Amino acid sequence: MDLRHLRYFVYVAEEMHFGRAAQRLGISQPPLSQQIRALEEELGVQLFERTSRRVSLTAAGQALLPQAREALAQMERAAEAARQAHRGEIGRLGLGFTASAPFVPRVADALYAFRQSHPQVELALQELGRDEQITRVEHDELDIGIIRAFEPPLLPAGMGAECLIEEEMLLAVRQDHPLARRNADPAIADLAGVPLVLYGTANGAGFNEHFFALCEQAGFRPSVALEVTSFATLLGLVAAGFGPTILARSLSRLHVDNLVLRDLADPVTSRLWMIHKHKLSPIATAFKDTITRLSGGAESTA
Repeated sequence: MDLRHLRYFVYVAEEMHFGRAAQRLGISQPPLSQQIRALEEELGVQLFERTSRRVSLTAAGQALLPQAREALAQMERAAEAARQAHRGEIGRLGLGFTASAPFVPRVADALYAFRQSHPQVELALQELGRDEQITRVEHDELDIGIIRAFEPPLLPAGMGAECLIEEEMLLAVRQDHPLARRNADPAIADLAGVPLVLYGTANGAGFNEHFFALCEQAGFRPSVALEVTSFATLLGLVAAGFGPTILARSLSRLHVDNLVLRDLADPVTSRLWMIHKHKLSPIATAFKDTITRLSGGAESTA
């Protein structure tokens, strides 16, 4: 059944006049009458009683009218859903992020702004390590990943990265540790022989390799007391005195009892990167535009 026929039928039923219905439809009356007759022939029923003075619905017409209106409304809803999906207003966004990302104001602001502007989009958020995010984006299990890395990340073909922010790293240490009490900012060299607590390599955003290289440049090999996979465990063990660690400055907003954050004498910086495939869905494009706008632009790499 042609939806156009149903629309013509509804207009005539609402106007009870072929001339007025044709005027609303922007067509002449004869084609409208022909289309109504074609619909009646297709259904095998008479929909209107026609006299020279009036038009009225038959019992069959009265039964069809609410169904025809619902069919037309459903078609409009389906069309609008397609338009919304094309504009990135409905659907699902798979977003991965490193543990520190939500504490970065630009990321938190982007998430808030996107939820306000796209309330019908389902946000599927997952805290994941760097390598797992890259793999999941490559295999279309995530739309966008937010990872921390010191250098532009090595990505599979078809993916790119944009630097959202660059920030200094801080030394986190228990408040009664000698490095917490000294006046001068601690240097990397001051960590020689000091047991450290670090993220495991898969979760450390490439920091371990970078940090070890800095230690070697300072003339020593670092002593790693523990490697952990949980951000909360990392902070808890440092506060419990198991050893210092290195954190991004954005995490200085957190307050943990017995924990002191110190600047490093020789600044060490890391970057937060947004990774994604070159070809993005409308929803992913909308989120990318949101976070890029709030980041004041982003440095891209293929």
